Amino acid sequence: MDPVTLILILFVAALVLFATEWLPVDVTALGLLSALLLFGLLTPKEAFAGFGSDTVLTLASLFILTRVLLRAGVIEWIGAALARRSRSATGTLRALLGTVAGVSAFTSNTATTAVFLPVVAGMARRAGIPASRALMPLAFASILGGTITLIGTSTNLVVSGALPATGQKPLGFFELAWVGVPVAIVGLAYLFFVAPRLLPARDAQLEDSLRAYLADLTVAPGSALEGVTLRESGLGRDHGLTVVAVRRGEDTVYAPPASFRLLEGDTLTVEGPTERILAGKNTLGIVSKSEQKLQTGGDVRLVEVVVMPGSPLLGRTLREARFRERYGASVLALHRRARQVERLGRLRVQVGDVLLVQGGAERIDALGDHLVVLGDLTERQSDLKRAPLAVLLFAGAVLLGGLGVVPLGVAVVVAVALSLALRLITPEEAYGAVEWPVIVLVACMLAFGTAFEATGAAKVLTGALSGVLEPLGPYGLLAALFVVTVALTQPMSNQAAALVMLPLAIGTAKALGYDPRPFIIGITVAASNSFITPLEPSCMLVYGPGRYTFLDFVRVGAGLTLLTFVVSLLIIPRIWPF
Repeated sequence: MDPVTLILILFVAALVLFATEWLPVDVTALGLLSALLLFGLLTPKEAFAGFGSDTVLTLASLFILTRVLLRAGVIEWIGAALARRSRSATGTLRALLGTVAGVSAFTSNTATTAVFLPVVAGMARRAGIPASRALMPLAFASILGGTITLIGTSTNLVVSGALPATGQKPLGFFELAWVGVPVAIVGLAYLFFVAPRLLPARDAQLEDSLRAYLADLTVAPGSALEGVTLRESGLGRDHGLTVVAVRRGEDTVYAPPASFRLLEGDTLTVEGPTERILAGKNTLGIVSKSEQKLQTGGDVRLVEVVVMPGSPLLGRTLREARFRERYGASVLALHRRARQVERLGRLRVQVGDVLLVQGGAERIDALGDHLVVLGDLTERQSDLKRAPLAVLLFAGAVLLGGLGVVPLGVAVVVAVALSLALRLITPEEAYGAVEWPVIVLVACMLAFGTAFEATGAAKVLTGALSGVLEPLGPYGLLAALFVVTVALTQPMSNQAAALVMLPLAIGTAKALGYDPRPFIIGITVAASNSFITPLEPSCMLVYGPGRYTFLDFVRVGAGLTLLTFVVSLLIIPRIWPF
């Protein structure tokens, strides 16, 4: 069979599989790569070159550096600081959305949405705003920010990495900002003033999926809580923690009033989700004394364990059962289905109680049959003491790569190596942070792009397209490519849609005598901004908690997509002439 015909058949088959997701996208990409090898359309060296490309290494390194920032609590600290300083619910939400867009310009938009999700949900609940009017704007803001820099989303990096093979220069670090910043500003204005009128009013289901724990936390010297009232502390308003009781010396005050003033050494019994308790420990200067007394070395894990029948803990308090001495681990908090207003230290353990336990890996593995591990939460812990170093490494890599002092790939790989050497992240966490399906997809599609050009299929297809699209003129061509790319991002991944459209756009532009650059930028912006369906990972994160329907995204996302389209068509030709 003619190589051109064969490659076009494979191209159509891949499109169908990407759209239907009958197979996972990475499996489809591997199947496509295998077909290229079996039919002799690529040599093994050409086929596997993508796996060693700087694009793939840069992507993997950025996934790891984003996890380093998350483990240091940097992004969460930013959200909490904004929530504390804003004076109105509306102002808080708008400040958070603007911050999310800014943070997302330099980190994964999915990770940004995941970190800010509990912050925004808690803020909405405390302000009396339906969560459904806050969570979708959160996801959309994170997507808008991704178009500002080269590393804002993996799609930008994928496009940039594929350009040299087509004879085009890679995208500059801030090149997309010329259109990305205006799109983000207009998009945020839409989320501030229009989206709330279109979104339904539904309460969040987020709290149903988070266990409410009781924890005893003591105000340490120099704590931000020392000398302030409970109202001034913002424990409930800003941190999502309910103060059940306060112990001072031998006295305990249950359900303390908002005017109760905290002092150094006070032990607060707080109730809240795991993430809120862990965040409070790191940002407010409150400590778990049981954790301080525990001496652990090496790999420290944080797990949820459920108390089973026959456990020697039953009917005893944790102190009476000598939990720390018996198991070599500390209990940071306890969850019980039936809520009790009681200090953690006085609660007698019952069957079905869930304990938040921290300890060395070997001791956790040896907890026994009567304490069953439900889940490992180790990666949810953050350590703000490491935040300055994490920010320094990330900012240094971005600055050196963005200014062209060293190639971006070199800068981020060195930053990852330093993060591992300084133990900001473990090797296991680093490997787990990489989104391997994206890596496989990108590497395989880069190989397909090589075959597409080498066989002449790109020339045949773009020749046919140029005949159809020539009457539209350059503006019409840009609009058509933008719309088709947006349409393709709905059923398939953004990266796949961009890689499918890229050679077609470049070839068609060249055939019609236009500069390919404005069409490359248009496809990148279109592929990175997917709002019409909830299939984008950031949207999927809020889909359940916000109790949205598919049509909710169509109703709100269509207007935002239209604005993105209009702003892009107005700006792109002025910055990158045809």
